[in-house]
Amino acid sequence: MTLDQVLVDEAVRRLRPDFSAVVLLVSGVHNQPTTPESDRWLAEAEAAARAAASGGPHPHVRAWQEAYRAFGAKPQRTPSSVDALWQRAVKGGLPRVNWLVDLYNAVSVACVLPVGGEDAARFVGSLRLIRASGQEPFDTIKEGQPFVERPEPGEVVWADDAGVTCRRWNWRQGRRTRLTEQSTEVLFLLERLEPLPLATLDEAAAQLADRLHRRFPDAAIERCTLGAMSAAHEGA
Repeated sequence: MTLDQVLVDEAVRRLRPDFSAVVLLVSGVHNQPTTPESDRWLAEAEAAARAAASGGPHPHVRAWQEAYRAFGAKPQRTPSSVDALWQRAVKGGLPRVNWLVDLYNAVSVACVLPVGGEDAARFVGSLRLIRASGQEPFDTIKEGQPFVERPEPGEVVWADDAGVTCRRWNWRQGRRTRLTEQSTEVLFLLERLEPLPLATLDEAAAQLADRLHRRFPDAAIERCTLGAMSAAHEGA
């Protein structure tokens, strides 16, 4: 996997011209169970979400609700990742999964934008944000058993040559590329719509990269931007 293999299809750009993302490709990490450090990050994010909850849904959460409706999804039933995490943070608490997942979930809630992490070693070919044909396979779990389902035609999905890796933009991740405690090469996707400032997207990426560097000082981190931001590649 290389950064030039991460692409946004023109059909998605037409749907939301304001979409932009920062992509971080990280190698040389060693995932582990939740630590006191990652637990603290999640607790801080929970507290921030609860403090802000009295003002109603965050404008960026509402922007993702609108984006979902634009391609036929019902955000009340299948919310964006940041919407779902904010609800969990406010009502009961965020899950503790493993260090890398805790890291990106904490940044997602604290900065109020969708953040996803994938095992980059498991991608097949390029990773593309597309509007689905409806024939792409999606590897998931149904009633406790492995199951292959198909996205709705026109649904916005992340997909590679082997199928869908995340349905409904950032709603549900597939099994094949999820991060486990054996993951050593990671692709992080930080996604933004208006009215979230581009500076906030950049700050979220910098926070994530800084925490990675502190834990794994020898890790290699590459970065690129997609969409409304400059698409220049840069090392970190």
